[in-house]
Amino acid sequence: MPNKIRLLLVDDHKVVRNGLKIFISLYDDIELVGEAKNGEEAVNLCGETNPDVILMDLMMPVMDGSTATQLIRQQYPTIQIVVLTSFEAEELVQQAMEAGAIGYLYKDVEEEELVNAIRSAKKGKSVLAPDALQVLVKQASTPPPTIEPLTEREREILTLMAQGLTNPQIAETLVISESTVRFHSHNVFSKLQVERRTEAVVVAMQNNLIDT
Repeated sequence: MPNKIRLLLVDDHKVVRNGLKIFISLYDDIELVGEAKNGEEAVNLCGETNPDVILMDLMMPVMDGSTATQLIRQQYPTIQIVVLTSFEAEELVQQAMEAGAIGYLYKDVEEEELVNAIRSAKKGKSVLAPDALQVLVKQASTPPPTIEPLTEREREILTLMAQGLTNPQIAETLVISESTVRFHSHNVFSKLQVERRTEAVVVAMQNNLIDT
């Protein structure tokens, strides 16, 4: 099958990796291109395996998943990362999403939900476990008392942010420079009184500023 989703597994437990490999083998549209037992290995493997999507554990030796996510997103912005973890701590959710993960799921997720999350990630769409989503909503639960109106261009950029596009991808889509994207993004954050993309998207959704 052409255009298979290239998947990299990252988990320090071999039993978990083996179970995921068996599960992934059942789907013709997903190809396992590598596996790593810690974040450092994952970063190194990205250049060799060129994955589309990574299933990333968080608590691992040598390098944790959030650190690896941040490094990978900086070096390989087209790779999408879905966290797959057993931990529900709010600070872990925040760290992972701020690092650039597009999804956050728990290891008791249903198989079909997991494979759909992989497919969604490949398309740049975020998939969050309900508890993880609530953390982000709580994080932005106090919207600014007044929101300065966004320009049409700012709304366009915010909408593309919500779809998971990186600055280079936004620039390419809108046929503008990356510096222009950064300029408008800064204005968006300032108007919404937030510091990060995830917060901006949540505030925008709460206030119906973008179509989703």
